[in-house]
Amino acid sequence: MIEIFYCDQMVANAQSFSPSAGKPREVVASWRKRFPVLDYCEPAPATVEELCLAHDRGYVRGVMGGIIANGFGNRLPEVAAALPYTSGAMIAAARAAIQSGVAVAPVSGFHHACYESGGGYCTFNGLIIAAQVVHREGAKRVGILDFDMHYGNGTTDIIKQLDLNWIEHYSAAADWEEPEQAERFIAAIPNLMQRFADCELLLYQAGADPHINDPLGGWLTTEQLRLRDRTVFERCRQMSLPIAWNLAGGYQNPLRRVLDIHDNTMLECIAAFGDFRSTP
Repeated sequence: MIEIFYCDQMVANAQSFSPSAGKPREVVASWRKRFPVLDYCEPAPATVEELCLAHDRGYVRGVMGGIIANGFGNRLPEVAAALPYTSGAMIAAARAAIQSGVAVAPVSGFHHACYESGGGYCTFNGLIIAAQVVHREGAKRVGILDFDMHYGNGTTDIIKQLDLNWIEHYSAAADWEEPEQAERFIAAIPNLMQRFADCELLLYQAGADPHINDPLGGWLTTEQLRLRDRTVFERCRQMSLPIAWNLAGGYQNPLRRVLDIHDNTMLECIAAFGDFRSTP
């Protein structure tokens, strides 16, 4: 069973160009309609102590107290209230994937969050937080595969700041961003996956913003994005590598175009790990 970690508390109106703070509800509504047999679980919020596994304590308390701006550039209390649940969902998915092989946190807003600051619609780095939690619970090596359009600078910053050399991090934006690279990128994914062969868990950011029509992206077609995800999931299955995946950027209007991309990622996950069928 593919577990999805979602609750309404992780949804907020961030009053931002980015739909990420409100997107979980829309994504889950789409999945409930298309994949009615999927299993939904409510995650516990990340604690302050867990948030501090990736961030300076003063920064965490400042954001949560409305003193320091969040990654959306505001101090809205409803955003602060949602943030522990988005990281909490990633923690829950990471733990579940280690047990069952695959799990999903339909959240985003992680990889631009640095040790002492947020930005790029990211406030707390749930990828590092989840990796730290499972590492403390026994996972020796954790991989982070970031297939967002944009480089995961926050993830790199925290790994360096805290000397987390047991995390294997790859952000595709370091090497790939042009339409003429698309076929070579898809062909390179199996070899890229080998760098995670000694990991006990892979955290995968399945970004929607590399889509060729995304205003902040622009180099992969819909089918190439599906093939990207299919290759990642199939390789994880072949490698017996547990995978917890989340949503990343996607800025097209109407939002339905972004939801279709996330639906396709779920379809490929189901094809690799489940025996479910979508409704017409």
